Amino acid sequence: MKTTRHYLYILFICAFFQAFSLESKGFTADQVIEYKKVGETSLNLHVFYPHGHRKGDKRPAIVFFFGGGWNGGSPSQFYAHCQHLASKGMVAMSAEYRVKSRDKTTPRECVKDGKSAVRWIRQQAKELGIDPDRIAAGGGSAGGQVAAAAAMASGFEEEGEDSAISARPDALILFNPVFDNGPNGYGYYRVKEYWKEFSPIHNISEATPPTIVFLGTADKLIPVKTAKKYKRLMEEKGRRCDLHLYEGEPHGFFNYGNRDNYLRTLTEMDRFLSSLGYLIEE
Repeated sequence: MKTTRHYLYILFICAFFQAFSLESKGFTADQVIEYKKVGETSLNLHVFYPHGHRKGDKRPAIVFFFGGGWNGGSPSQFYAHCQHLASKGMVAMSAEYRVKSRDKTTPRECVKDGKSAVRWIRQQAKELGIDPDRIAAGGGSAGGQVAAAAAMASGFEEEGEDSAISARPDALILFNPVFDNGPNGYGYYRVKEYWKEFSPIHNISEATPPTIVFLGTADKLIPVKTAKKYKRLMEEKGRRCDLHLYEGEPHGFFNYGNRDNYLRTLTEMDRFLSSLGYLIEE
């Protein structure tokens, strides 16, 4: 019992500090657009456009989901990534979604909002000037789970939305993602009533989008063996999964504040997106 409590304490502390230390300073979104309203809560996309972007374009797009253990966090975590990808010709967005600290919600609502964001982007493709068949989703930690679950989890649909419009992203960019929510994975005690539908590693299929995963080998929340298992299960289904391990790096190593790792992972992200036809290599 003591070991279990100690483990949960470590998870809480890591998620707490992550949620309040990830803002990328010095970047400003080009536009903030509401994509969903639940009661009095308005949820927005923070959008970065390529230079010279026009409404009639058909650009590839990406939406990022911040980390923070489904408890907190800020869309600005991925502002630097968004500005970089916009400079490469993509419409890049960072999404707000409901979290426990602000909205008293559960992880279920996080995934609902993730699906709503992807669906809204696809529904508004013409207005946004994007290609509805080239929409990637990315995220860090719990935000990586939100992105992956939008692609794989069954259910978790917001009432009243048009389910005929797919909420599945066409590619996944996952930074130290929480992709095992089973009995031995992250956050099980919070999602145990619905973990089988919620946990990405338990819902891999032939329809799972091509995926790139970044993970530090010293990550105390996401074991390397879990990432390797995820890659193996993806490949058994005939799906692409590029796994990049960074020796001795901890959870959150990829963020903008760590410039060396930010640039290292950015380079691999660009190569992955280029291989899918989302970026044009210079």
